[in-house]
Amino acid sequence: MVAPVVIVLAVLVLYPLGYGFYLSLTNANEANVARDIGAFHAPATYKMVGLDNYWSILSGADGDFYPRLTWTIVWTVSCVALHIAIGMGLALLLNRKMRAKLLYRALLILPWAVPAFVGVFAWRLMLNSQYGVFNEMITAVGLPAQNWLATPFAQKVAVIMVNVWIGVPFNMVALLGGLQSIPKELYEASEMDGASPWQRFVNVTLPGLRPVTHTVVLLGCIWTFNMFAVIYLLLGQNTTGEADILVTFAFRKAFTGVSDYSGAATYGIVILALLLAFSTFYRRRQLKTEQA
Repeated sequence: MVAPVVIVLAVLVLYPLGYGFYLSLTNANEANVARDIGAFHAPATYKMVGLDNYWSILSGADGDFYPRLTWTIVWTVSCVALHIAIGMGLALLLNRKMRAKLLYRALLILPWAVPAFVGVFAWRLMLNSQYGVFNEMITAVGLPAQNWLATPFAQKVAVIMVNVWIGVPFNMVALLGGLQSIPKELYEASEMDGASPWQRFVNVTLPGLRPVTHTVVLLGCIWTFNMFAVIYLLLGQNTTGEADILVTFAFRKAFTGVSDYSGAATYGIVILALLLAFSTFYRRRQLKTEQA
C-alpha cells in the first residue's frame, strides 16, 4: 500500500525538485540546452557552475532578488493581515443570530468557491481602462476614466485587493468554525463577572481562536508567498516587473526573453528554503508559546 504513494511522490515531487536543484548548479539557458532545429539536433552545452547562481542572488549581484524579496514580504504581510482582520469580522457577524444566515454565508464564500483564474479575469475586466465597470461608474457621474493598472503602485494595490477578495472566505470559514467550538459557558461566566463585550472578545474569543489562528496564519503566509495566479493573470505582460513577487519573477526569468533556466531554478530553490525556514521557526515559536 505504501509503494504506490512513494512512487507517486517520487514522480510528482522528488524528481522535479531534484532536477530543479541540478539546474540551479548549471548555467543552463535557452541558448545552450539541447534542442531540435528542424532535422538537426543541437546537444546541450551548458556546464556546472557550482554555487555561482546562489552567490549571485544572495550577494545582491543580480540586482533583482532583494527588491523582489522586500515586495514579496510586504505583499504577504499585507494580504495575510487583511485576510485575518476581515475574516474575523465576518466570522463574528455570522456567528450571531440573524435572518438569512445561510444566504449570507453562501454569498461570502463565493469568491473562494470560484476558481482563482475566473475571479482574477473578472477583476481584470472590471479594472480595464476602456470598458471596465469601475470606469463606467465614474464616467457616469462626470469624472474622467482612469487607467487603474497604469503605475507600479496602482498595480500593487490592485493585486493586494484581488488577493484579499479571494482569500478572505477561507479565513472566515476557518475562524467561524473556531468561534463555534468555544464553549458558551465561558461567555456566560465572563458576562456574569461584569466583563464588557470587548473584554469578552480579548479574554475569551481570542484565546479560544489561537489554535485556529496559528494554522490559518501559517497556511496563509505559505499560500500568499507563492500566489502566482493573482499577479500573473491580473497584470499579464502589462507590467514593469515592480509588482512581481519572487515566484512570478522566477517564472518570467524562465519563460520570457532569453530563458534563464538555471536562474529560475535557483530562485525556486531559494523560495523553498525561505518557506521551510519560516515554517520551522513559526512552528517552534508556536510550541514555545503553548508551553509557556
